[in-house]
Amino acid sequence: MGATKPPYSSYAAIAATFFGGLTLAAALARTLGRDPRGLTALDLLTLSGATFKASRTISRERLGTFLREPFVEGEAGDGDEEPAGEGLRRSIGELVTCTRCVGVWVAAGLGSAQVVTPRFGRLLTWTLAAGAANDFLQTAFVALNNKSEELAER
Repeated sequence: MGATKPPYSSYAAIAATFFGGLTLAAALARTLGRDPRGLTALDLLTLSGATFKASRTISRERLGTFLREPFVEGEAGDGDEEPAGEGLRRSIGELVTCTRCVGVWVAAGLGSAQVVTPRFGRLLTWTLAAGAANDFLQTAFVALNNKSEELAER
């Protein structure tokens, strides 16, 4: 069986939607008198952590299965998910199963929220960033605990 041709027209529609959404957010920010230049390096760092957490949740964790299910083959949440179908359905399946791909969308949404609705945007971004920090701290704790037990057995 030969390789199927990538759904380029669907990719173009997804890219147009992405840039259209950013354009709309920028226009709304301008209308509301919100200036994205007011964001700081700390905002970028927090946005990065929040993007990591939300992207992993959407593309890998059980909580995000309701978003992936219509666009994947295999049981969403089992780790064996593959994009399903053809055209737009397949393209969205590729998007929602790729942490880096969906991360760009998440970053755009969270960044737009920080500019357009600063209080809500910051609350959401800081909450997700704290969740990301928690993930790293939990993983570090388990690794240190395992290493401690390994050393104690010697």
